[in-house]
Amino acid sequence: GDLLIGRARRLKASSTCGLSGPETFCIVSNLQADKCFECDSREMYNEVTHPNSHTIENIVTTFAPNRLKTWWQSQNGVENVTIQLDLEAEFHFTHLIMTFKTFRPAAMVIERSSDYGQSWQVYRYFAYDCSTTFPYISKGPVIRVDDIICDSRYSDTEPSTEGEVIFRVLDPVFKIRDPFSEHIQNLLRITNLRVRMVKLHTLGDDLMNDLEDVMQKYYYAIFDMVVRGNCFCYGHASQCAPITGGEARVEGMVHGHCVCKHHTAGLNCELCENFYHDVPWRPAEGRNTNACKKCECNHHSTICHFDMAAYIASGNVSGGVCDNCLHNTQGQHCEGCKPFYYQRPDLHKRHPDICTPCDCDPQGSLNGGVCDSVTDVARRLIAGQCHCKASVEGKRCDSCKQGHYGLGQDPLGCLPCRCNPLGTLPGRACERNTGECHCKRLVTSRSCNQCLPQHWGLRNDMDGCRPCDCNLGGALNNDCSPETGQCVCREHMFGRRCDQVKNGYYFATLDHYTYEAEDAEFESGVTMVPRSLPVDHHATWTGIGFANVPEGKALQFTVDNVPQSMEYNLLIRYEPQLPDMWEDVLVVVMRTRNPSPSAHCSLPYADQQRVSLSPGSRYVLLSRPLCLEKDKKYNLSMLLAHYSSDDHHHLPNMLIDSIVLLPVVRDLELFSGTADSEEAWEMFQKYRCLELSHTIQKSPMTDICKEYIFSASALLHQGVMECECHPQGSLSLICNSIGGQCPCRPNVVGRKCDTCSPGTFHLGPSGCRSCECDKLGSRTPFCNVTTGQCPCVPGAYGRQCAHCLPGHWGFPHCHACFCNGHSDRCQTNTGQCLACREHTTGHHCERCENGYHGNVLLGSGEHCRPCMCPDGPGSGRQFADTCYENPNSLQLHCLCSSGYKGPRCEECAPGYYGNPQVAGGRCHPCHCNRNIDMHDPGSCDTHTGICLKCLYYTEGPRCQYCSHGYYGDATTQNCQKCMCQALGSVEQSCVDGKCECDRVSGQCPCLPGVEGLNCDHCAPNTWNINSREGCQLCQCHPTHSFSPSCDALSGQCSCKPGFGGRTCEECRALFWGDPEVKCNACDCDPRGISTLQCNKSTGKCMCVEGVAGQRCDSCRRGYVGKFPECQQCHQCFSDWDVTVSELTNQTERMIGTVDEAKVTSVPAAYHDTISSLESGARQLIQILEDNEAQKTLVHNKALLQQTKYVHAPSGPDSCGGCEGLGCAGEAGALQCGAAGCAGLITESNKALNKAKELDHDILDSLKEVEKLHRMVSDARGQADEAKLSAQDVLSKANQSKSRVEQTNQELRQLVQEIRDFLTRGADLQRIEALADKVLKLKMPVAAGELKNVTMEIRQHVASLTSVDDILAESADQAHMAEMLLHQTRTKAMQLKEEAEEVMSALNESEYAQSAAHGGAAQPTQRARPIMPSWAPGQDWLHGITRGSNWLSPNENYYNYMYYVYICQELDSEVKDSFRLVSHLMEHKALGVSDARQRVERLRQEAKDFLDDSVNKLKRLTGKHTQVDAMNSLNKELSHKAALYSTCL
Repeated sequence: GDLLIGRARRLKASSTCGLSGPETFCIVSNLQADKCFECDSREMYNEVTHPNSHTIENIVTTFAPNRLKTWWQSQNGVENVTIQLDLEAEFHFTHLIMTFKTFRPAAMVIERSSDYGQSWQVYRYFAYDCSTTFPYISKGPVIRVDDIICDSRYSDTEPSTEGEVIFRVLDPVFKIRDPFSEHIQNLLRITNLRVRMVKLHTLGDDLMNDLEDVMQKYYYAIFDMVVRGNCFCYGHASQCAPITGGEARVEGMVHGHCVCKHHTAGLNCELCENFYHDVPWRPAEGRNTNACKKCECNHHSTICHFDMAAYIASGNVSGGVCDNCLHNTQGQHCEGCKPFYYQRPDLHKRHPDICTPCDCDPQGSLNGGVCDSVTDVARRLIAGQCHCKASVEGKRCDSCKQGHYGLGQDPLGCLPCRCNPLGTLPGRACERNTGECHCKRLVTSRSCNQCLPQHWGLRNDMDGCRPCDCNLGGALNNDCSPETGQCVCREHMFGRRCDQVKNGYYFATLDHYTYEAEDAEFESGVTMVPRSLPVDHHATWTGIGFANVPEGKALQFTVDNVPQSMEYNLLIRYEPQLPDMWEDVLVVVMRTRNPSPSAHCSLPYADQQRVSLSPGSRYVLLSRPLCLEKDKKYNLSMLLAHYSSDDHHHLPNMLIDSIVLLPVVRDLELFSGTADSEEAWEMFQKYRCLELSHTIQKSPMTDICKEYIFSASALLHQGVMECECHPQGSLSLICNSIGGQCPCRPNVVGRKCDTCSPGTFHLGPSGCRSCECDKLGSRTPFCNVTTGQCPCVPGAYGRQCAHCLPGHWGFPHCHACFCNGHSDRCQTNTGQCLACREHTTGHHCERCENGYHGNVLLGSGEHCRPCMCPDGPGSGRQFADTCYENPNSLQLHCLCSSGYKGPRCEECAPGYYGNPQVAGGRCHPCHCNRNIDMHDPGSCDTHTGICLKCLYYTEGPRCQYCSHGYYGDATTQNCQKCMCQALGSVEQSCVDGKCECDRVSGQCPCLPGVEGLNCDHCAPNTWNINSREGCQLCQCHPTHSFSPSCDALSGQCSCKPGFGGRTCEECRALFWGDPEVKCNACDCDPRGISTLQCNKSTGKCMCVEGVAGQRCDSCRRGYVGKFPECQQCHQCFSDWDVTVSELTNQTERMIGTVDEAKVTSVPAAYHDTISSLESGARQLIQILEDNEAQKTLVHNKALLQQTKYVHAPSGPDSCGGCEGLGCAGEAGALQCGAAGCAGLITESNKALNKAKELDHDILDSLKEVEKLHRMVSDARGQADEAKLSAQDVLSKANQSKSRVEQTNQELRQLVQEIRDFLTRGADLQRIEALADKVLKLKMPVAAGELKNVTMEIRQHVASLTSVDDILAESADQAHMAEMLLHQTRTKAMQLKEEAEEVMSALNESEYAQSAAHGGAAQPTQRARPIMPSWAPGQDWLHGITRGSNWLSPNENYYNYMYYVYICQELDSEVKDSFRLVSHLMEHKALGVSDARQRVERLRQEAKDFLDDSVNKLKRLTGKHTQVDAMNSLNKELSHKAALYSTCL
């Protein structure tokens, strides 16, 4: 209905005329007389009393007859006017209809609110000009139902009155699929509706000056407005009722109070009823009421509310939450009990007494005594069950757990026993009353959490704690930290047990106090024997050497560094020199003052003891220890009193190394006083720790010994000792923690690295320098450690004693220099004089230097005079190195320099040019690149230097080019003959066997399509080099072939499946047709064909004799029988066939004659006859075309019979002697023609006879053609077989060539290695490796292999005899090939013999290798005399010569090189010959179809082959010359090897 009905009071306008008093307004009209009226809206409209009232209430539809008498009107000229309807509830708004009294607004907006005016949304814009008024609003069309556009349909100036504005919320254009969707519902739902009119239509009057009068005509006025809608109840009501306290009930009024169903409430049923909140409120949707659901509170509450979180958590099942639960219940549905209550399982959930109080001890229970409220097996809940505190147990939680005591005295219920589990005995809890713990054996305190004194590390083991076990020497006592076990360490020591040493400190070993014999005081006769440190093993002595003490001599040692007053064992280290026992050695300890007895030393003292030195030992220990005190000095004397009573050696002596003071560690507290000490002493002895200090070369110290010695050293020295490494002699200031050895620099020794090793001197930052004393000039290899001066023998000089005195030579036996008075110095090794004076030279300055002559020997009185050759030294024209004077003639003879000749060297020698006659003139060598004979006077021009007689196939003014027909590098004498292949080269490039090629690269001028240095093969994708016109393009079909390349000999392309022909442009074999369209299989009857291949164009099969037809499946004309049994007809058929053919010809001629007669006016009497003849001729032609010989013959007979009745019009008189047409003979019979006549019949008979003869000749010719065809077919088959054989031979030849080339390459590499071996030398390992490689090499010239290759060539060549049979005229070429093969076999036999010699040499090499293995094991002294100027390889060869009687290994190696060279040359010849044979066979295989032309070509090739063979023979002759040169070189090398072998 209309929502305005009954709601006039809820309608308001922002502007109404006459509200404050009467106002005048006018209308726009030319027809009405009265144009201005009065508006007075101070009172509501009454037709009688207030007819001029135009309030907003007037627009409400009343259905009164005076509808057009009431309207609402705004004030004059006011444009922005709003009409607003405020509804009391939510309504559904569907459409709006407004009827205007004046012009409709030029611009207007309809808006809505669904929150009672809090916010507004636009429904639609209306405007006369939307682009100007609402420029940012779309003008449509409407695409979606909720699109906001600007509509221009309801804003025009027409009509001027009663114009309507209609707006529908849901445009009928759109089909609403779901009218109950939230989107559509929100679009329809309103609580307020507002119409804003924002612009008036003024028709342009607003531009006039009298604006006030004009604006009286323009205002808004509306007759009525209908707002269609209905009450909005969200589908939960079917009717609406008036709102209590609202407007009075008016007929037709749409009420806003919904009569709700589905347990909903509210004006619009927008809420759920009380206690119906179990699901969320939702509007009804079609048949789905979405009714509100009652809450479930189990009769424990009557109030609830909806909770969305609970609803979602329940899976959208229940969201009602009960409020104010009774009977001690709680929860969403009052389904649970409150804390301290639990559900009785025997009562229903809705029973008022369902929840019962818990029975838990509050002191031992969690949460003050809360129990499980319900039984739930999955959650392990039992109704009424108490939850005890951590240390409490029992049903009511009223007793302490095991290991606890004092219920209620701790937040966890009971106090824990606090027994440390690591220190408590397992399974023993504390006392229930006192909490006292039961401790383990080494644990103490009430809680068992402390170790006993001198124990630490409380842990879970049997005893609980571990002993401190402090190192007895490294720690101050045995107390340690109870937590970490750290002992109290002495200074510079660390580690838990104090058993480690800090960097820069060490603990001393037991033999630390060692006193070197070379440092002791000794009498005369005692000498020091220094020794250099060995390189490959440890030294067997200490210090720098020994003291060599003779019998009866003594050593005096000073001891002043005793670390502690106690007893020490004395150890003597020595090195025996004689085989017997040294019987008596007296050791005496001399004290500085008489000692007094003390705690450490007691009388009597063992200050004098005797001992013997065994020759089988390196040390001896005195029988009794010495008692020494700290901070006192002792002199210890060791006298070697007597050697042996059994040996009367002249001067016995002994090498004494050192003495050692070993502390008697048994007396230390480490090994005495307690039971543990006794056990430690047993372990010390068990591992023989003390014996490690006796020897010099010590084995690795065990960990047990290391620990005991560490403790003993720490007790002995009250700690550790500082390293004191020498800052220059040691690499680091940190020494080895065991023994204190510092890391020494090179050649530095001593614990502190403070002493140079024997044979070195000058301790510095880089260590000590080597003395390098000369072995010949020094008495010993040891020098002064400070100055480095070596002890020289008499006559030697220098720090190293390596020189003679100045003016002397011949070290070490020095002599005075002898220089004939011309020098004072000479070379120290050879005595050759240095810096000779007065132009002298020579070893003793005994001759004049170059350019001078004379006798300069001492006492001659002469001096050196200049050689005038020609002008003397320094003149600029001296061309002689020296000269001499003839003693008889006193004539001066010059010895000219290179390039000069003549008595005074005034001319240029051959091979030189220039003008030495002028000042500054010189002779220069002719620059001919070493390509002339330097001894030939005419080899070059003596004035210009131009080369005249070039050698080695060179030419040019400098002989810098290769001659014509040669190529290469002329500057290196490497010009080679052009080897152009005649088949592939330009014909003009080779004349008389001499070819022209590029002089540098050797490239021959190739024919088109030919490639290769020698023009010996076709370019890619070409073939037929044998044509002598170049190589032709393969022209392989681009799509029908696999590649553009073809066979180089036949040109055959590699066709894809389905294609054939040479270029793959045809169908494949046994197919015909256009390959681009379709290839058809040859459909031939195999019984009647001569070949399987049909015509590739037409598909016609090739029939045998007597067979015809497209498929060769029927008998030919002239043959009878049933195919394929076709038999030739009788001879008569041939005769008749010829006769019929001749008659046909005659008939045609007769027709021509008749036609001619017609032209010449033959009488009409012949008309019928001629016509009949014409008809008969046509029938004859038809019969001939139908091949019906018999019918034709009959018809012809009838035709001839008919011609007999033709009569001439002039009668018999017109018949001559030869008769004629229509004439009769004597008997009256018709007769035509006679002997000698030239009539038609006579000529026909003659033609018939000639035709028969011609037919006979044709038959004979056909037989000959058939015979020739069979011969050609046979020849073609044989040619194909020959071609395949030739290709097989070529393939195998290429394989043999590859094997030969590979082997040749291996030989070349081997030869090069042998050359390198003989030139640069090699060590034994290289020689052995090379010999192994030679022995393993597979020689390509073995007799068997050569024989197989030769036989293979012969077999393949012999297989080509079929070609020779076909081409008989090529016998000469085949004979020449056989001769070449014979030569090849001869060369192969020679090569076999030479190969056997090579194998013999290899066997000798193998023997030499085995000898080398034996020689390598000989003593090193055998290698010392080897001269360093020759490589170790020749030394080895000579050693093999002496050790194995092998005469000359170099000869064998050079012979091997020679044989390899010969093999390579002969291999090249064999390959060239085989290549020529291959070419010959290729030529034979190609041109079979044209035999005569092919024979001519073969003749020419044979000629070329002969020329080539002659050239090869010439080359072989040259090779023999080179072989002779190699033999000469071999002999020369062998001779040199023999000479060098004498140097060993």
